[in-house]
Amino acid sequence: MDKQLEKKRFTPKKIALYAGIGLFVLFILYVFVFSDKSRRFNQDKDRITISDVKQGKFQDYIPITGSVEPIQTFYLDLTDGGKVVQKFVQEGAILKAGDPIIKLDNPSISLQLMNTQSSFIYAESQSRQNRLTFEQNQLSKKSTLLDLDRNLLNQKRTYENNKILFEKKLVSQNDYETSKELYEYYVKSKDLTLAVLKNDSLTNIQLMATAEATLKKQQEYLKLVEMQLANLTVKAPISGQLTSLKAEIGQNIGGGYKLGQIDNTESFKIKADVDEHYINRVRAGLTGVYEFDGKNYTLEIKTVYPQVTDGKFQVELYFMGEAPKGIRRGQTVHIKLDLGGESDAILVEAGGFFQTTGGQYIYVLDQSGSFAVKRSIKIGRQNPQFYEVLSGLTPGEKVITSSYENFGDAEKIILK
Repeated sequence: MDKQLEKKRFTPKKIALYAGIGLFVLFILYVFVFSDKSRRFNQDKDRITISDVKQGKFQDYIPITGSVEPIQTFYLDLTDGGKVVQKFVQEGAILKAGDPIIKLDNPSISLQLMNTQSSFIYAESQSRQNRLTFEQNQLSKKSTLLDLDRNLLNQKRTYENNKILFEKKLVSQNDYETSKELYEYYVKSKDLTLAVLKNDSLTNIQLMATAEATLKKQQEYLKLVEMQLANLTVKAPISGQLTSLKAEIGQNIGGGYKLGQIDNTESFKIKADVDEHYINRVRAGLTGVYEFDGKNYTLEIKTVYPQVTDGKFQVELYFMGEAPKGIRRGQTVHIKLDLGGESDAILVEAGGFFQTTGGQYIYVLDQSGSFAVKRSIKIGRQNPQFYEVLSGLTPGEKVITSSYENFGDAEKIILK
């Protein structure tokens, strides 16, 4: 009797089929569960900049650009106009204080001066005549008083003698009374003359004071007119360079005309523009360094103009000590403005990444150097060379600091 064979459940075909299915499931699990699903960007390593994060001294400064200006500029504005009759110098000349520049002719001021001089001479003559008359009057009254004193002394003696003789019945009553009346007359005359002399003195003193005050005012007015005439010859008020002169011989110029300007070329200041981002940090007293001809010169901010125009505000800086020789008005200068000295910080080199990220994230290289991962960071202060890292990085790490413009929103940069 034949034995029935048991049918096998797992044939080689079935085993191969189940194995294939299992491998497919494992592949699906790896792809959807275990694989890296982050967004990637492939980048040629030679076309990016990789920098080291390091611990070091952070110097808080900003570069600013300014222009050289004279520390003092004097504008030549005419008070009185006239016709230009002489031109002593040309624009650009180096002048000393008091050097003539141009001469004007103004007939009305010349005529006014002549009239004022005549009035002053007449007033001065009248004052002198009044003083002489007063002195003569005083002398006359003093002479009269002197005569009265003499007559009074003689009459007093006569009166006193007649009084004694009258008491002895040696002179008549009429002679006695006549001598008495004449004596009393001289006494009253003297008192009256003294009163008149005193009153005249007070009156004449007041009149003379008024005359002197009037004469002084006329003299001041004369000096003013003389000054007006003298000012028709325009002179340099300060030593410096005549950087502008707008006048030609024969030209008629009115009062208030802006003739030109003189710059003090012995000392300079710098007027610079600063980005409005720093308006709360820039103040008077901050210092900066300017390199010229291989030497550093220190400047100090003296004035901050708070008005913002086109995203910038202006400051004025003065040289501390001697200014560099050879700089010229209008010359462009680059200054390293110190905002707070040096301090320890974690530093990352400045680069194009900041323009894209605003300092909110950076790509940090893996230890293998084959890829970089996006990481959030916080940036503090910055200067043209470094950014201060407040959090997110540690010294020794490597980061991509070149531009992220092509990276998009990639989470991982694969470096080739």
